Amino acid sequence: MSNLAFKRILLKLSGEDLLGQLKFGIDPDVLNRLADEIIEVKNLGVEIAIVIGGGNIFRGVAGTKSGFDQVTGDQMGMLATLINSLALQNALEKRNVQTRLLSAIRIEEIAEPYIRRRAIRHLEKGRIIILGAGTGHPYFTTDTAAALRAIEIKADVILKGTRVDGIYDSDPEKNKNAVKFTEINYLDFLKMNLRVMDLTAITLCQENKVPIVVFNMNVYGNLKRLVLGEKIGTRVDLEVITH
Repeated sequence: MSNLAFKRILLKLSGEDLLGQLKFGIDPDVLNRLADEIIEVKNLGVEIAIVIGGGNIFRGVAGTKSGFDQVTGDQMGMLATLINSLALQNALEKRNVQTRLLSAIRIEEIAEPYIRRRAIRHLEKGRIIILGAGTGHPYFTTDTAAALRAIEIKADVILKGTRVDGIYDSDPEKNKNAVKFTEINYLDFLKMNLRVMDLTAITLCQENKVPIVVFNMNVYGNLKRLVLGEKIGTRVDLEVITH
C-alpha cells in the first residue's frame, strides 16, 4: 500500500479500446486482457472507478452525420456505453471480482442509479465501480463524464487509456515527427488546442486540481506500472512545466 502512487483512480477507456482487430463491436480477447489488468491493480489495494465510451458501437457525432438530431444521437451513444460497461462487468465478475454498474440514466433492471455517496461507499468496500451512460445528458462526452465523476468521488487521478503512449503536439499516427510531452500543464494544453480530451473535461480538471495521465493501454502492465509510480505516458497537471 505504501508503494502506491494513487489510492483511488478513475480509469477512462474509449469504446475503441474494445475493438481489438474488429471493425465493430467487442473483441473478447481485448476484454479479457483489460479485465486481467484491472484486477492486478485492484489486488494492490487500489480503489477503481471506470468510465467507458461507446464509440465501438455508436458515436453521437457520427449519428448526427447520419441524420439523427444531436440529442437522439447522444442518447444512443449513452446506451452504447452501457453495453460496453455490461461486457466489462461480466468479464470482471467471471473472475470473482465484485463490481457495481452505476448508470447516469435510470435503467434499474440493468444498473443501479448513479448516486455519489453510494458510489463512494462501493469503493470503500473494495468493489470496482463502472460508471455508465456518461453524464446522462446530451452534448457532453464521456471524457467530461470521467472528469465530473473523478471530482465527485475524489479520485486521486484520471488515467486515460489510449492506443498511443501519451500526448503529442500532433497526431503521431499521421505525423512521424510529432513531439511527445512527458508533462504538460492545463493552460498549455488548452492553448495548443490538443484533442486528446475535450476542453470541458480539461477545464473541469484544472478548476478542481485533478491530474490526468494519458498512456498506452494496449501495452500490458502499463496500468500497474502507473499506480506503482512509474513515469509512463504524459501527465497533465496544474503546476508542471511543459516539456
